Amino acid sequence: MSFLITLIAFVLVLGITVLIHEAGHFFFAKRAGIYVYEFSIGMGPKIYSWKRKGDETLYCLRWFPIGGYVQMAGEEIEADENIPKEKRMQSKTWLQKFLTVIAGVMMNFILAIFLLFLIAICDGSTTLKPKVGEVEKNSAAARAGFQKGDLITSVNGKNILSSDQFILEIQVNGPKKANIEVKRKDGSKEKLHIRPEKVEDKDGNTVYKYGLGMDGTKRYGLFSSIGYAFGKTASLLHQMVLIIFYLCTGALSLGNLSGPVGIFNLVGQSAAAGILSLIYLTAYLSVNVGFINLLPLPAFDGGRLLFMIIEKIKGRPVDPKVENWIHSIGFILLMILMVFITYNDIIRLFK
Repeated sequence: MSFLITLIAFVLVLGITVLIHEAGHFFFAKRAGIYVYEFSIGMGPKIYSWKRKGDETLYCLRWFPIGGYVQMAGEEIEADENIPKEKRMQSKTWLQKFLTVIAGVMMNFILAIFLLFLIAICDGSTTLKPKVGEVEKNSAAARAGFQKGDLITSVNGKNILSSDQFILEIQVNGPKKANIEVKRKDGSKEKLHIRPEKVEDKDGNTVYKYGLGMDGTKRYGLFSSIGYAFGKTASLLHQMVLIIFYLCTGALSLGNLSGPVGIFNLVGQSAAAGILSLIYLTAYLSVNVGFINLLPLPAFDGGRLLFMIIEKIKGRPVDPKVENWIHSIGFILLMILMVFITYNDIIRLFK
């Protein structure tokens, strides 16, 4: 896959994900009558900007497609006296502000559901259940007694709800022996013990191989596609909750995360695999962006929602100076984290 094609795919994938997120904020801000200074896709210097007749908003395209923003009156500490008070965000009802802030996240989830439905209706969908579809001969799984059709119900005592969760759990397990409970086709339950084999992949990286494949039987039809779209989105969200938990407990390291460089590489691989693979990656990233923004941390939408919930409980807003100070500190820490993750991405490229 050429660099140019990968770059175009990268810009499209991130551009669509960011556009739909910021469009959610923009639409609800306009509906609430909030003055919007700027709607920007991308970060950094401007490529192109324009205004529509009768609209105060400046629309911008910027050079780096790794983010975007909707700049609204009333978000800053200092009030803009040129903007009527009734058009500032602070003057709106709590519900209007809440919907404006959360709209970006919800639009990301809606985009993911739509794209996953599109994949399923075009190419069929597979079961989300952690059902064994293949056991390689002479593999660790075969020696442990796994059989085709086994339904995995737990790993090391943790209930398994989906194939996505199962894959994450064995990744976290690493080289250690895993205790896996399965439900056989006849309804009986078995406890199996498996230690993965240490092998090298085609790039020379050490991986731990179980020799198991999930059931890939395709289903077709409108209702199965709808079920898959909603179920897969819920499964990915659950997986991301677990990832945050494992990052906090140290079971996963920050080295497992990917930044823009890692995503660029992943986009190239997906584009080479075909358009459906690229659409799936867009859906996955859209869920990811929505989930990350929902975290109650400064500089994210979830951080702003947290302050709004505190406001609702207290009956009065948090001091804007304090809130903006906290968001500024959070943004600086976020940038430091992004530099660290990007550094790891670059190091991985040259391994």
